[in-house]
Amino acid sequence: MQFRTRKLIKPEDLNAGGSLFGGQLLRWIDEEAAIYAMCQLDNQKVTTKYMSEIDFISPAKVGDVVEIGLEMVKIGTTSITFRCEARVKKTEKTIIKIEKIVFVNLNANLRPTPHNKG
Repeated sequence: MQFRTRKLIKPEDLNAGGSLFGGQLLRWIDEEAAIYAMCQLDNQKVTTKYMSEIDFISPAKVGDVVEIGLEMVKIGTTSITFRCEARVKKTEKTIIKIEKIVFVNLNANLRPTPHNKG
């Protein structure tokens, strides 16, 4: 798995308990995975289709640098599937794991279309 993106946790990224808000981390992951899908499929029109069970493993705190890693696991006719892990850069302690994130390639009418990359 390649860790491509880093994010600094700032006070506005925290939940009421003082750790990284899960929704913020999922936003970062979805954005990074979308960019990766766009690059792999050579198309800016992609959409998130599915995220499997999300496993929150450990918290992260303000000042931590989060690394987001993605690995392509499957390429379908109109889709591309990744596995994801986010971790604290300094300790390499896993924050979250997602086994399956699926993106669909879209045409100009925003309908699923073959990508011819498989």
